Amino acid sequence: MINLSFSTYDLEYFLLILTRVASFVFIAPFFSMKNTPARVRVGLSVFTALLLYQSLTPADAVVYDTLLEYTIVVIKEAMVGLLIGFGTTICTSIVNFAGSIADMETGLSMATLMDPTTRESTSITGVLYQYIFMLMLIGTGMYRYLFGALADSFVLIPVNGAVFHGEVLVESVVRFLGDYILIGFRIVLPIFCTILLLNAILGVLAKVSPQMNMFAIGLQLKIIVGLSTLFLTAGLLPGTADFIFDEMKRVIVSFVGAMQ
Repeated sequence: MINLSFSTYDLEYFLLILTRVASFVFIAPFFSMKNTPARVRVGLSVFTALLLYQSLTPADAVVYDTLLEYTIVVIKEAMVGLLIGFGTTICTSIVNFAGSIADMETGLSMATLMDPTTRESTSITGVLYQYIFMLMLIGTGMYRYLFGALADSFVLIPVNGAVFHGEVLVESVVRFLGDYILIGFRIVLPIFCTILLLNAILGVLAKVSPQMNMFAIGLQLKIIVGLSTLFLTAGLLPGTADFIFDEMKRVIVSFVGAMQ
């Protein structure tokens, strides 16, 4: 006979696990997209929390006496889930940075559109990179790593065991900002170099034949050459996604280490 009885402490402990998982799903890439149904996110959070609750064996009981103390524990668990999810989300902004540079070089910076995933105005190439990155995230199984990292965080950071080290968090963010620019330029480097070479050629032609309107010719050439380079280098995008995935792993590890 199945015993479905549970104590009040078991329910409160499950709600603490659910708080961390739901906070992570709320902000994590792909799951936090605006076009993802809320019922799917809620169901995924509850199901994941149930699995973790069945597998976790708390070494130390979560001690609290009043409602205020339990509220503080809930806030701490929400902060842990949000920080882990935030570490993955900021890595996805690298592709938008690369897309903005590409559009600025090719002359498409004025042509923006609404990204249906974030409901924000972004560049055309940035949206293209964003969708390719999401396809790579699902196709390569990187989402399994994200949930695996979330499950491992309960081992490294038990419930009510988070200790936030502000200096370590700031150091991790500063280190990420350096990698942010480096990885963004790595992604857009073929387009950047091609347009730079084209600008040098147009500069030489402007000196050779001053009667030619290089502004009108150069604007069209930049768009054609930029789109052609983007098409020819599309096969390199899976390799560039590895840069972002590696950075995502480093950020998650550094953020978890800052909360131990």
